[in-house]
Amino acid sequence: MLPFLLLVALAGIQLGIVAYCAEQAATAARTAARTAAQEDARTDPYTAGREAVSGWVDPDISFPGGTGGPAVRARATVRIPSVLPGLSLFGPVSRSATMPKEDDTP
Repeated sequence: MLPFLLLVALAGIQLGIVAYCAEQAATAARTAARTAAQEDARTDPYTAGREAVSGWVDPDISFPGGTGGPAVRARATVRIPSVLPGLSLFGPVSRSATMPKEDDTP
């Protein structure tokens, strides 16, 4: 019975890590898009997106379609670590966010 309970516990932990990585990817995408949409951004959008998440999560941030136009779309991809070394059941998780550019006209 103990191996079965251990397997269930590890599966629960792994699903928690998947959900956490998805949330962190969404946070990185939202922060990068918000920073890229600002006219006078004080930091690089890539750096802002990476600094908005936990230290052990390393998001890959991209801007499909560039940063021109009326809105900026950012995509963040996070690799999901496995609780069992050498066994990778889940691929990376990606989230995107779109922010409108600031309008300076009075």
